[in-house]
Amino acid sequence: MKIKKISILISFSLLSVAFFAQETKPISKSEVLSKVLEANTSLKISEQAFKVSQADFKQSRAVFLPSIKASYTGINTTNPLMAFGSKLNQEFLTPSDFDPNLLNNPDAVTNFATKIEIQQPLINVDGLYQRKAANTKMQATELQIQRTQEYLTFEVEKAFMQLQLAYKAVEVLEKALKAAQANNKLANDSFKQGFLQKADVLSVEVRVTEVKNQLQQAKSGMRNASDYLLFLMNEPQGTLLQPKEELTLIEEKINTAETVPENRADIKAMQLASEAYKKMNKADKMCFLPRLNAFGSYELYDDKIFQADANGYIVGAQLSWDLFKGSKRFGKIEKSNAQYQKATYEYEQYVSKSNLELNKANRMLQDAKNSVSLTQLALEQSKESLRIRTNRFKEGLEKTSDLLMAETQYAQKQLEYYQSLFQYNYALAYVQFLTKE
Repeated sequence: MKIKKISILISFSLLSVAFFAQETKPISKSEVLSKVLEANTSLKISEQAFKVSQADFKQSRAVFLPSIKASYTGINTTNPLMAFGSKLNQEFLTPSDFDPNLLNNPDAVTNFATKIEIQQPLINVDGLYQRKAANTKMQATELQIQRTQEYLTFEVEKAFMQLQLAYKAVEVLEKALKAAQANNKLANDSFKQGFLQKADVLSVEVRVTEVKNQLQQAKSGMRNASDYLLFLMNEPQGTLLQPKEELTLIEEKINTAETVPENRADIKAMQLASEAYKKMNKADKMCFLPRLNAFGSYELYDDKIFQADANGYIVGAQLSWDLFKGSKRFGKIEKSNAQYQKATYEYEQYVSKSNLELNKANRMLQDAKNSVSLTQLALEQSKESLRIRTNRFKEGLEKTSDLLMAETQYAQKQLEYYQSLFQYNYALAYVQFLTKE
């Protein structure tokens, strides 16, 4: 049983080594952004959505363009009416064909007909409004592509900063681990000389274990941040990305606007979507008006296949007016009107929520700015405190617990400082994303 446990432990250790021994790939934020805008799946989905709306708009050309249809039909019939009509179309009638016996009981007649039909819309008011609605919808989806690109740019900035922060956390904890291990060695030497008690040595060893655990969690966070960037770039998992740029404070001019711009891509897209529903409602109301269409056909007939000894044509125009279709059209108008009202309310709600998010982001940015100054001051103070206590501990003038507390506080203040840098940079990027025109 003991051997089995050792084998399991060795296997687990080997898997852990294989997991953490990933290929490291240095990469810059600009490289990540370029790959994301080129291969991200969300962007491809939005591009296909635009192509769908573009195809819908192209279909609406039918309101202007003619429809042309060609057919070739062959029949063999003894039906009195069809037989007489087929001979008439073939220009093959003789006086004997008017014999009542032949009219009532004709011989089988074969007829081959080639027909070319053309229909040309002239006046189709509801179709015109449907085309306008399709065009507006296409413009809205095009703006959604732009907003998707802006969102992905913001998401790359955030994810890249998270990766930078994760690497900083690992760096801080690795230094903290070295310091804790050095103090542990010093504590063991002091214990052997009789200057420290066993409880003090154990406290130092507990500190080493705590830092190792925190370091392991930080490395997992580093890999999680790397995997998310790989996901955004639509690349396979397994590579550990390493940022080329360090996490530093971004100093840019802050947009202090209190309301989001009306021409922001997503807001403009929602406004256009509302207009599209309005035009569809107008199209449904116009369906009560008559439609005027021109039509024509050219026909070729013969009693032998692939021949055409007789021909004729039809040209005309039709004014059609659907006076009543039950309650279908009234229900359709009510539905499109409700959709328009719903889209209007959604637009108003979205703008209001966006303004709420902007106000929160502005406050978050100001708080983060203050936090950077305070955490920087606290970091400098904790660093000096650790230096003093470490020197006193080496001389036997400081308690072990006080040294451990100073170590913990210094590592914590470093992490808090880098976290404040991340929060400020993130808040700045978020404000810029919300106010982008």
